[in-house]
Amino acid sequence: MTVRTISPAEARRLIDQGARLIDIRDADEHARERIAGATSVPLSQLLERPLKGDILLFHCRSGLRTAQAADRLAAAAGGRDCYIVEGGLSGWQRAGQPVEKAKGAPIEMQRQVMIAAGGLVLLGTLMSLFIAPAWIGMAIFVGAGLMFAGISGFCGMARLLAMMPWNRGTPSLG
Repeated sequence: MTVRTISPAEARRLIDQGARLIDIRDADEHARERIAGATSVPLSQLLERPLKGDILLFHCRSGLRTAQAADRLAAAAGGRDCYIVEGGLSGWQRAGQPVEKAKGAPIEMQRQVMIAAGGLVLLGTLMSLFIAPAWIGMAIFVGAGLMFAGISGFCGMARLLAMMPWNRGTPSLG
């Protein structure tokens, strides 16, 4: 079974007729900003959780994750009609459709990791150039940590950042 891509306007029409909208982004992304009524089923859990509905619509942030996971989406649909919302949440917004946004939500964890890792690598490199060569060890350590995270799927920096005060609690929708 192939998964067809449909416009946000067509998706809205199907939702109004009872289709089920599934957000495959991670739970923190869904909590931050979402299409009203969308059910959060992260891509990593898609095949483990039963999906309800006769017609299923899938979306991510830009449409890239859903397009890349089309085979998994079709498998999760189990023979039911299923579609990808063109452009994902961004396309939905560009089409003038409303979204719910959480007030005071921190930026996505992946971006926090990139900012922290990039800052530490830059700091370690600059310190090694201007203070003491041993500071290059910080850049090496962070680079090795990022490689380990990419290979294993476990990111210690993300775990550490998740404990920070700005990442605790649930932001309210507004």
